[in-house]
Amino acid sequence: MTQKIALVTGGAQGIGYACAEALAEDGYRLVLADIQDDEVAKAAQQLGGGATAYACDMADSDAVLGMFDWIEAEVGPVSALVNNAGIAAPGDFLNYDLADFDKVLGINLRGVFVATQRAAKTMVDRDIKGAIVNMSSINAQLAIPAIPAYCASKGGVMQLTKVAALALAQHNIRVNAVGPGSIDTPMMAGVNANPAAMTTAMSRTPLKRMGSAREIGDVVAFLCSDKASYVTGETIYVDGGRLGLNYTC
Repeated sequence: MTQKIALVTGGAQGIGYACAEALAEDGYRLVLADIQDDEVAKAAQQLGGGATAYACDMADSDAVLGMFDWIEAEVGPVSALVNNAGIAAPGDFLNYDLADFDKVLGINLRGVFVATQRAAKTMVDRDIKGAIVNMSSINAQLAIPAIPAYCASKGGVMQLTKVAALALAQHNIRVNAVGPGSIDTPMMAGVNANPAAMTTAMSRTPLKRMGSAREIGDVVAFLCSDKASYVTGETIYVDGGRLGLNYTC
């Protein structure tokens, strides 16, 4: 049997790398994409198992399309896509820079659409029963004033996931999303270093701890597997219970 290929964007570190680890354990050959060319090369080497690195700016649509062309020519068609690349760019709402807003939306939402559309075209052409998993966030539903573009982008990812799932169901392509809560990654470094901020975050997390990147990766791997063969159009929130909480404790 031909080994299935999975592409993970933002795969150089954190949640993206953890997703790659989990998928590799499920038998996928991995392609890791990231704008950090040196770091993604190191990550692929560390992952092993024939993993391949590709440097790509997910905000550059032409670069994303070129990445898929290269992967299909040099590695093979992608049967699992994890749209994980993303940025936050915090700032004051009243003075928020439009360039930052566009940059966040370009990577977090437009890049997800371009990659999903391009991956799906090959899946349809080659009759691949593919799985696409988008990285959303609890901030698709819960807002933080200091990250307006991030919240808007993740809300968009949630809806784009539903749209793509409906459009691609007839082709046996499943599209889902994962919405992490407070996860111990470089993006959370500022919270980790601030005891007051950590106390606030944990007061809103019933399990009273941060999640690990691998806990997200395992859910992503599940959604890419046949165990989730009847799941599409869903966002699974991996948040320690935060969305169900209507008070702080």
